Amino acid sequence: MADFDLAIIGGGINGAGIARDAAGRGLKVLLVEQNDLASGTSSASTKLIHGGLRYLALGAFRLVREALAEREVLLRIAPHLVQPMRFVLPAQAVDRPVWQLRLALLAYDWMAGRRTLGRHKALDFNVAPAGKPLKRRFTHGFEYSDCTVDDSRLVVLNAVDAAARGASIRTRTRCIRADRGPEWTLVLNARGRRDVATARVLVNAAGPWLASVADTVLGVDLRPPVRLVKGSHIVVKSLFDHGRAYLLPTADGRYAFARPFGAEFTLIGTTDEDFVGDPAASKVEPREIDYLCNVVNRYFRDSIAPTDVIWAFAGVRALYDDGSLRAQDATREYVLVLDQDVEKAPLLTVYGGKITTYRRLAEAALAKLSHVFAAAPPWTADAPLPGGDFGRLDRLVAQTRQRWPFLAESHARRLVAAYGTRVKAVLGEATRADDLGPRFGGDLTAAEIRYLMRHEWADTAADVLWRRSKLGLQVSKDEREAIEHVMAAAVGAQSSR
Repeated sequence: MADFDLAIIGGGINGAGIARDAAGRGLKVLLVEQNDLASGTSSASTKLIHGGLRYLALGAFRLVREALAEREVLLRIAPHLVQPMRFVLPAQAVDRPVWQLRLALLAYDWMAGRRTLGRHKALDFNVAPAGKPLKRRFTHGFEYSDCTVDDSRLVVLNAVDAAARGASIRTRTRCIRADRGPEWTLVLNARGRRDVATARVLVNAAGPWLASVADTVLGVDLRPPVRLVKGSHIVVKSLFDHGRAYLLPTADGRYAFARPFGAEFTLIGTTDEDFVGDPAASKVEPREIDYLCNVVNRYFRDSIAPTDVIWAFAGVRALYDDGSLRAQDATREYVLVLDQDVEKAPLLTVYGGKITTYRRLAEAALAKLSHVFAAAPPWTADAPLPGGDFGRLDRLVAQTRQRWPFLAESHARRLVAAYGTRVKAVLGEATRADDLGPRFGGDLTAAEIRYLMRHEWADTAADVLWRRSKLGLQVSKDEREAIEHVMAAAVGAQSSR
């Protein structure tokens, strides 16, 4: 009898989502990730939950409809991580009549069905605050609703919930070989320690490493092939002082976003270009920075240059290769390919997908395997993610400050947006700020770091700063070193028990 029903290679949003869904249906689940959770593409997104307005022009109506439905689900089950945001689209920037643009927005609203978010409306940029940062030639436009998300925390909390339901989540664990017989035999390497596990079904959810895993670990040809597409982003000081984002048509027929990133920065992205090579070595090229700066300078009164870029990051998407000539036109639909044989254990390969539709992808994956497992029915649409069992965010912030009155408003709001009702596990019985231990940039405390180590698989300062707290831009080199000392001391204290 196999150790696990389902083994998953890859700790991004797809792998974590499948692990949570499967564990909640009573399956024994193993997830292995060679690095940290969300350390690849899933933390290198534009950090949006959206229907994909631009996909309407590509005729991807099913994708848009599904994504809009999922936007509502995620608002409900993860109200701490997913927040409404209004998006501004300058009308003169679009190479089509205004009536066509309005029709597309009407269709977007209609496809969303019953919803909690506001519908689109026209804006006069001469009076609307959203028009103030734009060049004077942009006199009117539209505003519509989508959402922002903390992408890597969405991954982590899916893994947290999977573990709470019995899944084995093993980070810093590489699957170095998988032998296929009536069941899968996985040879694992965890920080130099060798282990073996068996599973009835194997899921390759390795994202941009799909082909590498298929070739070097599974010993199979990846069919159909995967198309790797790189998306790059830049971060600059805030370009505007309101909470809206901008959808900006580009000269080459694409769209870019300029959106708030924390209180002090603007995030701009993304590019689309085919990628060849090691995904771990992907980086933002100077020409991509120039490209994104030029997009901004086409619209905003205050121009930016590459020297204004504070941070740049790139992620590689593993898309199903539908033969599109341009990377930007390649399908964003997820595709699940099941390889099965009466004498061999099944292999499921996951192509593509968007953060917005990860939960539906997981449901589809379990449906694809329904002939293998006598599992419970779908359940994740109505089950809050850890910390998401509350109503209004502002009310929870107020309750948090009432319980821990020494917290500043901004500190309480950040903690609630990250942990929801689990904030009580972070703050514990603290009665004053000093009870939380040393404090670092962006109000990060030793208490929060220790929580992340105990409950969210944080092993390094990068895990804490870039994937679980998004405070990397607010922490100095000296503070980073101090955080590493705190983490080393916590590991030492735990090992001495």
